[in-house]
Amino acid sequence: MVRSSQATTFSCSPFFDDRGPYGCAEPITERINPHSRPIVSYYFPKGIGEQHYGERHPMKPHRLTLTNALVMGYGLDKQIHHIYNPRPATQAELEAYHDHDYIEFLSRVTPQNQADMKHLIDSFNCVEDCPIFSDMYEFCRMYAGGSLAAARKLCAGTTDIAINWSGGLHHAKKGEASGFCYVNDIVLAILELLRYHPRVLYIDIDIHHGDGVEFAFYHTNRVMTVSFHKYTGDFFPGTGKLDDNGTGPGKHFCLNVPLQDGIDDNMYLTIFKSVIDDTVTAFRPTSIVLQCGADSLGCDRLGAFNLSIAAHGECVNFVRNFNVPLLVVGGGGYTIKNVSRCWTYETSVLVGAAVPDELPATIYDSFFRDSQWKLHPPLTGKVDNLNSATSLQRISISIRNKLRYLQGAPSVAMQDIPPDLAGWLEDEERTREEKQEEKSIALAGENREDRSVLRNEFFDGEQDNDADDVPLSATSAGKLSSSATRKAKTTTRRGRGKTRARTTASMTEKDATEDGEESTNQTISAPTRTRSTRSRAKTKGRTRTRTKAQEEDAEGDTTLPDAVSAVDTEGDQPPRDLDVM
Repeated sequence: MVRSSQATTFSCSPFFDDRGPYGCAEPITERINPHSRPIVSYYFPKGIGEQHYGERHPMKPHRLTLTNALVMGYGLDKQIHHIYNPRPATQAELEAYHDHDYIEFLSRVTPQNQADMKHLIDSFNCVEDCPIFSDMYEFCRMYAGGSLAAARKLCAGTTDIAINWSGGLHHAKKGEASGFCYVNDIVLAILELLRYHPRVLYIDIDIHHGDGVEFAFYHTNRVMTVSFHKYTGDFFPGTGKLDDNGTGPGKHFCLNVPLQDGIDDNMYLTIFKSVIDDTVTAFRPTSIVLQCGADSLGCDRLGAFNLSIAAHGECVNFVRNFNVPLLVVGGGGYTIKNVSRCWTYETSVLVGAAVPDELPATIYDSFFRDSQWKLHPPLTGKVDNLNSATSLQRISISIRNKLRYLQGAPSVAMQDIPPDLAGWLEDEERTREEKQEEKSIALAGENREDRSVLRNEFFDGEQDNDADDVPLSATSAGKLSSSATRKAKTTTRRGRGKTRARTTASMTEKDATEDGEESTNQTISAPTRTRSTRSRAKTKGRTRTRTKAQEEDAEGDTTLPDAVSAVDTEGDQPPRDLDVM
């Protein structure tokens, strides 16, 4: 018997919709020259999109699967230099910022035992917005591991741009969950970057204020945080006022750009480029972390802006053009079809590839049927614009005035940290009296600074005044002694310049002995001219040398000056080592 109908099988299922006249983008097949563009690394933890917060929860990790499918469908994997499936972060890596008790709680709580751990769930704020779901701890380890791996790649200098769309959960605090975020991968990545980079700039274009990252670095001047967000006082998380600027060493290193509902592309790009350009010029970051929350797009489920995908991507392109090591992470975004399109377009911007407006054919075509499978659907004009040019100008001027405090700030290193920073700190701790004493009298055993060679540095004659820090040779000492004996007189020379040491000739008695008997005739040796050691460094003082015999003579003769330099010229013996006072 022949059946009239056959059962639907996998091979004949309509996974790909017939687009009719709308067409389909062809994947890019040509690979780029690895030296012609910045090196881009792409991180996608395998299985990250299979996690599920709950049926009615607005956070949908499945958006990451759609994004990856579009990236591969466009052929952008041929443009990306490195694609990684990073390992999950370890508990020790998570505890680099988060409390041990909090991470231990995340590792043990499950939907099955949450009733028994209700007191801990309430204490760590894992309620309502942050529910307990299956494999929650593994989910946190996955996206945190991607951001940490990307940061290490940037520190190693083997990539210029690192992308982790699964990261960007910027609300998590040190010891509690907040705003759909359990582990703050951004803070962990910045801490990793600070191992190598002196200054890190964090930029947040999520519609919600990046309170978790700001709070983590509110007291430091090595991280500058800049957040563009909606602020009304009651919009989550309720922080991010214009006057919140940091405290202590981090004063003026926290910038907030509070915006109102309905801001459009032109206004947003104007203030974004103005603020970021001024910030980069003043702060001079050595690396940048960019959080690309897509809930600032128009038509977002929880958003209230009117940004298009093109404008959102232009912000990414503007930061990319600074040519500073860049870590790009995801964030918010709750209309998943727009989130996946936005992050796909921004991936093409980061690799420098042009993609058509038609979406490629994927098994997720049904998500984009309403927009006719376009990469740039109309998203603007849905909300009234409550911002004005005057209010934005006031914000821009206020931030520019705050950045002026960064110029010449003593706690901000405007160059790379030197390897001998400990020596610099010791020098700063010296009192004014110690520095003054060092200027007048050089301390024994003090390390000398680098010196510049003068034109007469290698002159070694009688008129040599460069005062080399080496004792005279035996031959030179003998010549000076013979010449001084013929002159038989005492001469005193004074060095030129304010910091030159005074050279004074001294009289020494020569004991002549013959056949083991001591002679009663004492010969007064001629004055001998020697070099007094000194330092050419700006902060070094004069060094005085004196022999033991001269010290005994000085006790009985008060007419000799303090600075006396002499050598023993007895016979053909080489001069004795000079004792440095």
